[in-house]
Amino acid sequence: MPVLLPTSRSRHEAQCAGARNAAMADHVVIIAGGGPTGLMLAAELALANVDVAVVERRVNQELVETRAGGLHARSIEILDQRGVADRFLREGQITQLAGFAWTRLDIGDLPTRHPYGLALRQSHIERILGGWVEELAVPVYRGSVVTGFGQDETGVDIALSGGETLRAHYLVGCDGGRSLVRKAAGIDFAGFGPTLSNLMAEVEMPEAPAFGLRHDALGFHGLSKTENGRVLVVVTEATLERTGEPSLRDLSDALIAVYGTDFGLQNPAWISRFTDAARQAVSYRKARVLLAGDAAHIHHSVGGQGLNTGMQDAVNLGWKLAQVAKGISPDSLLDTYHTERHPVVARVLRNTMAQIALLRRGDDGLKAARDVVSELLAMDEPRKRFGAMMSGLDIRYDLGDGHPLLGRRMPDLDVTAEGRPLKLFTLLHGARGVLLSFGRPGGIDITRWSDRVRSIAADYDGPWELPAIGQVAAPGAVLVRPDGHVAWIGDESQHGLENALTKWFGAAAA
Repeated sequence: MPVLLPTSRSRHEAQCAGARNAAMADHVVIIAGGGPTGLMLAAELALANVDVAVVERRVNQELVETRAGGLHARSIEILDQRGVADRFLREGQITQLAGFAWTRLDIGDLPTRHPYGLALRQSHIERILGGWVEELAVPVYRGSVVTGFGQDETGVDIALSGGETLRAHYLVGCDGGRSLVRKAAGIDFAGFGPTLSNLMAEVEMPEAPAFGLRHDALGFHGLSKTENGRVLVVVTEATLERTGEPSLRDLSDALIAVYGTDFGLQNPAWISRFTDAARQAVSYRKARVLLAGDAAHIHHSVGGQGLNTGMQDAVNLGWKLAQVAKGISPDSLLDTYHTERHPVVARVLRNTMAQIALLRRGDDGLKAARDVVSELLAMDEPRKRFGAMMSGLDIRYDLGDGHPLLGRRMPDLDVTAEGRPLKLFTLLHGARGVLLSFGRPGGIDITRWSDRVRSIAADYDGPWELPAIGQVAAPGAVLVRPDGHVAWIGDESQHGLENALTKWFGAAAA
């Protein structure tokens, strides 16, 4: 059971202690968990000059398990927004990664600078993110886990496994599907339990295995050769009875049930068990405690959206948490993290469950259904629509009615600004907001927000095109948030601009 630290001080005591506790805080933000979500969030906060630290159970960044296998197009874009995408592209293999129920979706003709996925194992993704976080001088408390916490009106006292206690203004749980932070916060993890169990492993097989995918009455299975010559196994177990850490015997039994042999498997590098359980935190926030990544949502790995969704959580949350922690924006800005990300992830859970329903067994009815879906997804419009969904390029936050760009990711246009050509994403490298005015010499005067938002007069001659939407009318001006999503569309009248600037970037400077 998680340890809950005492929170017995009265409201008056908490208020009186506020200034002292703020000064005594070890860090402004503590992140529990140093996986991809936690590392991405740490980088976002560090770019905003927030004192952030990570608590991670592993003593180093090494990760033995294969886990996730790549980055989708939108994740590559958000890394490009920060100027680090090339670090990943150099080490991965560009490929058409998006798919739905094993039907490959070619997104090569979608309007993005990265119309592809990147095959790159999670171990490499974490290593590269870890190197970036180290460059940003983020401290990492290694070999330690958060065992409990207590929060008051001014901060959070966090207990670590070694007996130490840290104090922070905010705690973010990026500590996986079994998140202690979520459990200790008392946040319900609503959804559905498992209907199938898969084993995944990397092993040696002296006997020649039957490489490829297979369907049968138990479920779906696959054997493939890894880059180091070993065999990557994915196999559906016959029952849900076996739980916990899987053994070599579990894997052998599962293979024999499907293939009639275990191919003499030996020397496993690792074995993991995962299910199709689909759950989502009913709230991504409880006062000064927030959740991101698998701590906020879990689902089956089919479609490869888990790691990508967590990184996108981090980019949505990071700049908001930074502004609130620095007193720039009111506490209510943090509520938009839940209202924006919860429906996006609910859709991910829905499309994942739909894929599992199609893949669950190898009977004739489901095979016919898969064939029909595959035929539909071979048509251009369904392919583009589902390709944009599975790659994260079509995400729209509900910021109201208006121009189709509102709430969507800003395209990485080739613009001319300040007399020189540049890619629009370069303006987001510092994780600040940008106001772009097109065809307006001198831009729009937002001096009272100039410490948070950069105003740029730009020229762009090409078409404005969005994935799954197509061409849209060229806007006169666009306010882009640090996460790359469009917060306001306007023209010379500038109607609603001050309200948008205040909502997303705090009150104007005096």
